[in-house]
Amino acid sequence: MPSLEHDIRPWGEYQVLLDSPFCKVKIITVKPGGQLSYQSHEHRSETWTIVQGMAGYTLNGTDSVLTEQNTLFIPYGAKHRIRNINTAQDNRDMIFIEVQHSNEGIFDESDIIRYEDDYGR
Repeated sequence: MPSLEHDIRPWGEYQVLLDSPFCKVKIITVKPGGQLSYQSHEHRSETWTIVQGMAGYTLNGTDSVLTEQNTLFIPYGAKHRIRNINTAQDNRDMIFIEVQHSNEGIFDESDIIRYEDDYGR
């Protein structure tokens, strides 16, 4: 079985757990204070499940919070962002599982439209 993708990012890291023609599954670790870009995707939806810590998220301009074992569905085209909002006393990584769904099998970086990004991408 081939090795699946692992990448270090300024906000943390991710590991691909499954890469198939119809879905991609990642485990994503976000460092304290880290956040992903505010983005959308034309060719895929996503489902996030928090497995450790507390996440703040923005979905189409509305902010809210997800705690461990909570799940959020992000439809095609929705603007979204997730961040680690664990308290200073609980200075730990936030970890979530991301399941990407696509009827077209498009899961690569070309399907990311960034609106805001702390890291200049």
